[in-house]
Amino acid sequence: MAAGRRRSRRVSLPGVAELLRPAAPGPDGGDQRQASGREKHTQKITVYLSAEELLDLERARLALLRYGAAADRGRIVREAIAVLLADLDARGKDSLLARRIASADANNADSNGAPDQPNGTSESAL
Repeated sequence: MAAGRRRSRRVSLPGVAELLRPAAPGPDGGDQRQASGREKHTQKITVYLSAEELLDLERARLALLRYGAAADRGRIVREAIAVLLADLDARGKDSLLARRIASADANNADSNGAPDQPNGTSESAL
């Protein structure tokens, strides 16, 4: 490759059918939140995963592919967030997210006396 020229990082674009299809509803069919899907995203967060969590995410991607639903890891994460936040909106403290976080906090407090905050960071920094 000539100096100053870099290889393009462009990926192939989705087809028209994928761009125009409606987002699938959540498990109960009644969620009000929709994941953003395939579009240019202007906001970014960094999420650290364990090797096991990343492997689980890749297994989910491959399972969805077998079911005829191709999605990249970012799309899966955005859909999961939309489903969990819709459940939180609808069920509040009885939502799956609230129960799992409360349970994890209780387990961490039992084991080390403080809620889980990785590397000493505050929740607002996450």
